[in-house]
Amino acid sequence: MSKKHYYLIVDTETTMDEKVADFGALIVDRKGAIQAQCGILINGIYNDRENHPLFFNEYSGDLWSRNSLDRRYNNYNAMLANGTRMLASVPAVNAWLTKAALKYSPTLTAYNMAFDLGKCVNTGIDLSIFADRFCLWHAAVNKWAFTKDYRNFALQVHAFNPPTKLANMSFKTNAEVMTRFILSDPSLPDEPHTALEDAIYYELPILKRLIETTKRNVFMNPEPFNWRKVQVKDWFTAK
Repeated sequence: MSKKHYYLIVDTETTMDEKVADFGALIVDRKGAIQAQCGILINGIYNDRENHPLFFNEYSGDLWSRNSLDRRYNNYNAMLANGTRMLASVPAVNAWLTKAALKYSPTLTAYNMAFDLGKCVNTGIDLSIFADRFCLWHAAVNKWAFTKDYRNFALQVHAFNPPTKLANMSFKTNAEVMTRFILSDPSLPDEPHTALEDAIYYELPILKRLIETTKRNVFMNPEPFNWRKVQVKDWFTAK
């Protein structure tokens, strides 16, 4: 009988000083069934808006703009009121993670593992207890991003990044586009960019499909992402 594997999907929403304000985590089995979950707003960070404001971009005109901060805080406060979020300390998050490690011994993953790990380190959230880990983004890119089906889908949904100052233009491989591709659903809305919901509705479908279609030793050891490999000029040509 094969060993029963569990997976820990982690997602974070962060602050201007690169700490975690919103921490989401799922424990799932190899079929994608959720065994445990937590959605935590970090006490002392989320509720200290003066010293730890949620991340925003001065030059953005969308969700990440300074003008959207009040709306984002109001959304989180509504979650606290309706029980879909708890306000808890970093030690409480670490206690949950320790219990998860002891009960499930899960493989850790995240969509852009380096980003989430770095912000958790800055905050004191200890993910070092999970030695078995891989980057879900890197694995998904290796599996699908260079296929004809994915490139045709990118054309269909206009999944292209703006050109850089050096005129480099790449096609998108973010969780939104990848999940739309996996589910064959171009109309899937954008991520809400709240940690637990992003993990459930965007990262979990990608993990589930990887497990279904890919040998574990393959997706556990993906090549790192290389932006040079997703340049539009190398994959899309005029007829």
